[in-house]
Amino acid sequence: MADDRRQVGGYSPYEEQFGFSRAVAIGDFVFVSGCTAWDDGSVRFEGSPYDQTVAAFGVALDAISRFGLTAKDVVRTRMYVTHARDTEEVGRAHLDLFGEVRPASTMVVINALIDSRMSVSVEIDAYRKGLEYPE
Repeated sequence: MADDRRQVGGYSPYEEQFGFSRAVAIGDFVFVSGCTAWDDGSVRFEGSPYDQTVAAFGVALDAISRFGLTAKDVVRTRMYVTHARDTEEVGRAHLDLFGEVRPASTMVVINALIDSRMSVSVEIDAYRKGLEYPE
């Protein structure tokens, strides 16, 4: 592993099972894996795409905060939505969280996520010149 590569874990039971990290930092960038409204063994806010999106981005923002970054450092977001009817609510949550930042963004309607109660999964990429790594 390169000296400037760091990774942090999260709360997903799949990280160990499937071999991934919640976030990986390399150089001045932090890349966050797909995040959902998963919390302590259950899906939060079932039936509310807006609240699931806010919760999922909360998981992602928590991951970058471990590198000292905030929403203002987010340069790209991706949203994977299980129903086209939910895109407006997911987009509204994105606007509420990142409207001032205006990162590059992609929203895609997909067939399903790993748990049918999940309506959205999100990813973020963040950047800060001179990023410092936690010990």
